[in-house]
Amino acid sequence: MKHGIYITSLLLCLLTACTKPVTLVVTNPSLLERKSTLAEISLSELGLDAEQVSHMSLYDDAGNKVDFQLMKYEMDESPSSLLFMVDDIRGGMRREYRLKKQFNSSINDLSTSSPCTAQFVSERKDDFAWENDCAAYRMYGPALAPENPSNGVDLWLKCTDKPIVAKFYDDDLHHGKPYHVNYGEGLDCYKVAHTLGCGGIAPYRDGKLCVGDHFTDYGIISDHGLRVIFYLEYHTHRLVVTCDAGAQMNKAEIWLKDTTIHQMAAGIYLHDRIDNISYSQPGGWAAYAENAVADSGEPQGRNYCAVFMPDAQDIKPEDGHLLVIADVKQSIDNNSPDLTYWFGGGWSQWKYPADTDWFSVTSNTAHNALLPLRVTIR
Repeated sequence: MKHGIYITSLLLCLLTACTKPVTLVVTNPSLLERKSTLAEISLSELGLDAEQVSHMSLYDDAGNKVDFQLMKYEMDESPSSLLFMVDDIRGGMRREYRLKKQFNSSINDLSTSSPCTAQFVSERKDDFAWENDCAAYRMYGPALAPENPSNGVDLWLKCTDKPIVAKFYDDDLHHGKPYHVNYGEGLDCYKVAHTLGCGGIAPYRDGKLCVGDHFTDYGIISDHGLRVIFYLEYHTHRLVVTCDAGAQMNKAEIWLKDTTIHQMAAGIYLHDRIDNISYSQPGGWAAYAENAVADSGEPQGRNYCAVFMPDAQDIKPEDGHLLVIADVKQSIDNNSPDLTYWFGGGWSQWKYPADTDWFSVTSNTAHNALLPLRVTIR
């Protein structure tokens, strides 16, 4: 047995011996400070493969170990990039990280401490639910068809860094603790009905919003870690969602199936009354704040929604929504999405104490979305 352990250790040492330390330089091209943002570099730029990187450790400029994720973007492909969290980097500034070999058999793994999760929940009428450390969401599947669901986004409020989706479903389905009640970690008190909810998207034809139905199929590319990616199939389009740790909003890519669609509208349901709205027509973003109220009638602070669409032509309240509308330029080669936008929600009891905090972060998120952190090798 001792010989086996020795041989395994020797093989690992041989594997890592030729892997030299790498210094990664992260630069913030924005003028704004970023608190928690993911940085990414391709494995080809590193000159390393996934197996080599999986046996390495990453350290920040203060010597603290940093979690990373080996990322892939197609279901059947191998990991193609290294993804890691960067905290507190001021506008125009840079930070250095050190990727070094480690002489043990542990592999960098986020399976037990994933800030992001995504899952299909067949036992709850085919929900698809996902979350990061800021908020949780779900969208409705085929088993809910008799209840006339929409393709809108349901927002679950949370006040913990830890994942709550699996726990909330288990408590609701098996332990008599409904997720519509706040037991200390959050709750679902957001009403969607047949609307776009917290940032859903639909065709906009002849000045009319055409809210869709439930998704017909799904696929998961990454179900846990610093970034989760999945897609939902609808009759008119495929929706690809990317949810990052620390991010206020989800990135959404639209791949159209209906060539007669020339405009799309992402929206925020206003729940029968306009409360507090902030938006920037040139900036392409709109945000909304309203009272959060449990099913029992108990106040739960304020809940928030936001949408950012870089190519927006118009922002306006219409049909019970605050809509952000854009023309669609359908891709000829199908190698890029027909439309990209961002959506998300939050809570006054977690990270965003006041409406103004939510509006400020929405504006900053829109500014930074098109300016990702740059990673180079020194």
